[in-house]
Amino acid sequence: MRGRQIPPPAAAAASSRVVVAVVAALLLAAALQPLPVASGVDVAAVLTAFPDLAGFARLLASSPVAGELAGRSSLTLLAVPNGNLPQSPSAYAAASGADLADVLRYHVLLEYLSPADLRRLPASGKLVTTLFQTTGRAPADLGAVNVTAAGSSLAIVRSPAPFPGSNATVLGAITAVPYNLSVLAVDGLIVPSGFDLAASESRPPAAVNITKVLADARAFNVAASMLEASGVADEFEADERGAGITVFAPTDDAFAGLPAGDRLQSLPAERKAVVLRFHVLHSYYPLGSLESIVNPVQPTLATEFTQAGRFTLNITRANGSVAIDTGVVQATITRTVFDQNPVAVFAVSKVLLPKEMFSRSDSAIVAVASAPPPAALPAESPESAPTKLSSPPALRDTAGDANHTAAAAVEAAAPTTKPTICRWCIALLYLLLPLLLPLV
Repeated sequence: MRGRQIPPPAAAAASSRVVVAVVAALLLAAALQPLPVASGVDVAAVLTAFPDLAGFARLLASSPVAGELAGRSSLTLLAVPNGNLPQSPSAYAAASGADLADVLRYHVLLEYLSPADLRRLPASGKLVTTLFQTTGRAPADLGAVNVTAAGSSLAIVRSPAPFPGSNATVLGAITAVPYNLSVLAVDGLIVPSGFDLAASESRPPAAVNITKVLADARAFNVAASMLEASGVADEFEADERGAGITVFAPTDDAFAGLPAGDRLQSLPAERKAVVLRFHVLHSYYPLGSLESIVNPVQPTLATEFTQAGRFTLNITRANGSVAIDTGVVQATITRTVFDQNPVAVFAVSKVLLPKEMFSRSDSAIVAVASAPPPAALPAESPESAPTKLSSPPALRDTAGDANHTAAAAVEAAAPTTKPTICRWCIALLYLLLPLLLPLV
């Protein structure tokens, strides 16, 4: 009887190598598939679970605001219960010289605020940007609201204007889709103060002047003047037409808090421009994307002027806020200054100093004298050039508040992200390699 032929050792080894190569290639290809990105919360679907908010939900659905909310995340909605709505909301808004759509925009805060966040508010309150600010019709920063703690109630929401304006008391939390949508009930409609009566709803939006945005927002005079004087602000317009930009703007207090030995102001103009570009991501990232970021190391505009892997920011969520680590400085985002695709501007607590140009000693942060100027850096090859991102980083899974009676409805309306395939592919590769390598 003929026995089974055994392949020669060399042939068996070659066959094993082919198997290992094929398995590794398949797993690597799967790991490199683009990560799914969660979309914004369907606000209308969330509100359907609450009949007491039906009137406010109808106002949103019948206005342009409903479309503007599509795709947005990291929001707080100040919803007015049926019993607290005026008999004619349109007439109520018109009596104050405002358009109803802008009044509704004033009830959309571009930041996720949970009841726990409200309880931690400082005595001076917190300035939060609203959707109305993104229209360009709000004088200065009057498209923001000041949220302050108020004893037994959760908070008071009012205009930051020095002259009297309407305000509302937060009655309680309705529901939440963590880090994407928080719905708070307020006791009445809030009308934006200082409304520009000459503004037209149909007026086409002007190009975003980030230097003016910072100047109007107050507390950013140093950042605005440095951007203007350096010419870096002129580079933003082309970026806005692409994937957009995200700007981390240090406050005047952040500049005042720089250690005496950092020598930032005494740097040559071209090196000072590198520091300013280091505060900009070459993509539009709303706050929700930064809060749920998967790939924390992000290239900056300064990276594109040097080489891949340099001048990057490490962005993570820590203690309920977004933390930014440069390798020398650890800062946090303190508030949203402006957010309208394709431009996002956030206030940061410290000036972001790159480790390529500064070092930390026991007593101070000092400039690195030996660091080569940007022009002296080696030219990058096309293969190593940083990729300009065209969409926000992937978001973590979100779900409705399990403690709320309407949790099922919220969870159905909330976006979810399927577990990324790359993690289990890499884990499977580690498991299979010890089994396949002895065959080689």
